[in-house]
Amino acid sequence: MLSAKFDKEKSMNINANANAVQNTKDVVALTMLKKSIDTSAQNALALINAIPQSGPRLPPNLGKNINTTA
Repeated sequence: MLSAKFDKEKSMNINANANAVQNTKDVVALTMLKKSIDTSAQNALALINAIPQSGPRLPPNLGKNINTTA
């Protein structure tokens, strides 16, 4: 009877340790995902900021009409 109780407690400790390890893995994975998203956001912002703000100016009469006949 004592052996069964000891085995049950040992099993519970192993399960508790396994759960703690899994929780730690989940926290690390979530932290890495957040870091990856932050890095992607920074890269996207850098690309957006690299776009030239203004291009060559066209004369005011160009670019207002589209010729739809050939």
